[in-house]
Amino acid sequence: MDDEHTPLASATLVVDATDLLRARVRVRAPHDAAEVLESESPEMILKVLNGLNTMVVRQILREFPDSIRDNVYEHASDEQRQQWLANANYPEDTVGWLMEGAVAVFRSYATVADAIEAIRKLSKKAQITYGYVTDEENRLLGVLVMRDLMLAEPTARLESVMLNDAFALQANMSLTEAMRTTVNLHFPVYPVCDESGHLVGLLRGQSLFEARTIEISAQAGEMVGVESEERLTTPIRRSLKLRHPWLQVNLATCFVAALVVALFQETLDRIMILAAFIPVVSGQSSNTGCQALAVSLRGITLGEIGDGGERRLISKEAVLGLLNGFLVGLTAGIGMGFYAWTQEYSSPGVLGLVVLFSMVVSCVVSGVAGAYIPLMLKRMGADPATASGIFVTTATDVVSIGAFLALAAWLAP
Repeated sequence: MDDEHTPLASATLVVDATDLLRARVRVRAPHDAAEVLESESPEMILKVLNGLNTMVVRQILREFPDSIRDNVYEHASDEQRQQWLANANYPEDTVGWLMEGAVAVFRSYATVADAIEAIRKLSKKAQITYGYVTDEENRLLGVLVMRDLMLAEPTARLESVMLNDAFALQANMSLTEAMRTTVNLHFPVYPVCDESGHLVGLLRGQSLFEARTIEISAQAGEMVGVESEERLTTPIRRSLKLRHPWLQVNLATCFVAALVVALFQETLDRIMILAAFIPVVSGQSSNTGCQALAVSLRGITLGEIGDGGERRLISKEAVLGLLNGFLVGLTAGIGMGFYAWTQEYSSPGVLGLVVLFSMVVSCVVSGVAGAYIPLMLKRMGADPATASGIFVTTATDVVSIGAFLALAAWLAP
């Protein structure tokens, strides 16, 4: 009896090991996931990858050393290997990079009965949602909906059943643009064509929106120098390597703010109560800049900033900075005047005005910086989310502290 149950127990252990390994990989960044899988056999790697999100699979394959990637390709099916190689011809974060192979493709002269029989066989090894009709050169002509196929006459030709003028994505289209284009369509699968209209693959709606969700969730960390590939399970040594360089950059920018304070050391020695309000002015301007930064990044991600959009965004943030700076500056100015009065300073009203004016200046500049810096990074070809928060904070600190102390040196007796 024990011998009879041994094969079943072994099979159960194999399944459990695959699921366990896939669970470990799923919560890791692509680089870390690749390291976990490198010691496994090609067969096990393929089993794990086949249960993961399409985008994650592409990223893990990219992180493998060439030797391991080639070994995995050798053990993959011909269709899967050809598809992965085709995806590699497109830039990352494009539709072509994420697409799957096209299945259930027919010619227009095929009959409904032929298509149904072919789909019945294909469904045993692939998930079929729609059928696709192409011409002799594989240009997309139409889409077949399963309900229409089931209700049509078996002898009818597909050209009389298909939906003409089918919507399709372009292979070289960015995933962000594809999401923006399909946001009101909600199709489960989209055909993908090249510039000449040839059907080259399929993109599942779930894969598209999962990919954009991962990117958007990473933006908050990228704004302060946390790389998008870092996860909770990332080893401490690698997290240190990813984060520490940005902290050194931030430290260098802090020295710039410290230099501004040092330039007005004489003013601070003369009016010591100014030191108590430096964090107030700096903190408010930083918050203003971060608000503008969030709106700017959202606009870039959703494609809301088109022709003339940059100027409108910057103008809007400048006006909001002026209004918010005046309102918070008024409150802070009253607080500064009261504090100076309790410290028996000779001109508390002047210090209140200094806080008011400096708050207005710093909030206007920080709002413009929060809107402009990610736009500038995008224009330079860099990721607009990458460490934008560090650069915005530096600009706001330097301007807010400099304006505050300069106005105090000029106006305060």
